Amino acid sequence: MSAIPAITIWEPWASLIIAGAKPYEFRGWAAPRAYHGTRIAIHAGARPVRKAEVADLIVRLRGPQAWTTCLRPEIALPMLDRLHANPKAAVLSHVLGTAVLGLPIRAHEIVGEFGGILNDSDRAEHCNFAWPLTDIRPCIPPVPARGAQGFWPWGAEEAA
Repeated sequence: MSAIPAITIWEPWASLIIAGAKPYEFRGWAAPRAYHGTRIAIHAGARPVRKAEVADLIVRLRGPQAWTTCLRPEIALPMLDRLHANPKAAVLSHVLGTAVLGLPIRAHEIVGEFGGILNDSDRAEHCNFAWPLTDIRPCIPPVPARGAQGFWPWGAEEAA
């Protein structure tokens, strides 16, 4: 297998993607067109989990602002509860799996999917991009990798 594009994502978000709780990755830029429809590797970055961030997600998912997370609560909450109890349980600096990257869309266009209020602002063009991620395939076990900013090639020797 030849190298495939990889993207580094901080935890707990990388694990939430692989579990199917996070159907979109959000970035301030659209993914390169060459990667649309391509299988990419999801790499969990080396940054330790921040317990306060996990706590914030849990609070929002259990309240009326759950839509602001763009997560599927029924999948995300059990994972986040476990991670909040033990942040060091997160697997860092590993490729956790792969997904097919869809055509990025403006983030404000998908909030209704999560029960949110649609953005009627005239500043919608300043919103982040939502990258749809489908056909998730976990790596069992996760594969150690260094990662990098932006897209980087995850090599054949690591994907074997």
